[in-house]
Amino acid sequence: MEQQYVVGVDVGGQTSKIGIVDARGVVLVQSVIRSDNHVEPEGFVSELAEAIKALIVKSGKEGQIRGIGVGAPNGNYYSGEIAFAPNLAWAATAVVPFSKMLSEALGGLKVTLTNDANAAAMGEMAYGAAKGMKNFIMITLGTGVGSGIVINGEVLYGSDGFAGELGHTIAIRHNGRQCGCGRFGCLEAYCSAIGVARTAREWLEMSDEPSVLRDIDKITSKDVYEAAKEGDKLAIKVFNYTGKILGASIADFIAFSAPEAIVLFGGLARAKEFLYEPVLNSMNENVLSLWRGKVKLLFSQLKESDAAILGASALAW
Repeated sequence: MEQQYVVGVDVGGQTSKIGIVDARGVVLVQSVIRSDNHVEPEGFVSELAEAIKALIVKSGKEGQIRGIGVGAPNGNYYSGEIAFAPNLAWAATAVVPFSKMLSEALGGLKVTLTNDANAAAMGEMAYGAAKGMKNFIMITLGTGVGSGIVINGEVLYGSDGFAGELGHTIAIRHNGRQCGCGRFGCLEAYCSAIGVARTAREWLEMSDEPSVLRDIDKITSKDVYEAAKEGDKLAIKVFNYTGKILGASIADFIAFSAPEAIVLFGGLARAKEFLYEPVLNSMNENVLSLWRGKVKLLFSQLKESDAAILGASALAW
């Protein structure tokens, strides 16, 4: 039977999304499992393999799957390993031979792995806001901050497969927050979903400013977004602060690759009505005049789940 379908998997810090994809880039069916229910890689890989098998059966494509493409934090395209991924409890302190483990759990199906942001960039380049572009940077704003750098139409992997960790460049140089990676002042510590929630909590503790967020025990970035939509001044200020930091970092990123566009993607990017102006203004205030006003700031045109699944699936063809 001809193998006309592939599986795309997007491994995130909290959930992992799985999709069956055809040769035209149509996601036929998809499902979701938790990524944060396991502390050992064996448990997660086993659950993921069973979910993939179940989805293949549901799609009616048994025997027609060519391979599996996976995008994951700190995923190494060259080695098939996930190494020291701070947002994955089961891979935070070790190097996990992920492709090998998943392939064995699926009876030998070929598994190809890349960084999750690289996968999202591939999906956006093929089907979304970056279609037709050969030079752009995808920045994923989720549990962490990732990035996929595309130069001359190719994803940049570097000498060891880990190029593009822009979330772990230093955004705040003095008295910066500790990041999940162990360093201080990383962009991820401020501009991820976790970072936005942390900013809100810190500001509530430091001021008496009225805010609907004071009535919430465990504030999330979604809570901050919902409050901002209601006109909450503190929540709006949190997004202004976040956008200012992100824009300044983007100005530095532009200097080394001269991209046509920056594409923002991920759960936090849904708050684009509160992020666009602060990010754009900060980016243009801080970028060299050579690029001021030239680089587009775009938001993903694909559904969050589809972009990463499609990008990951492209690895399997």
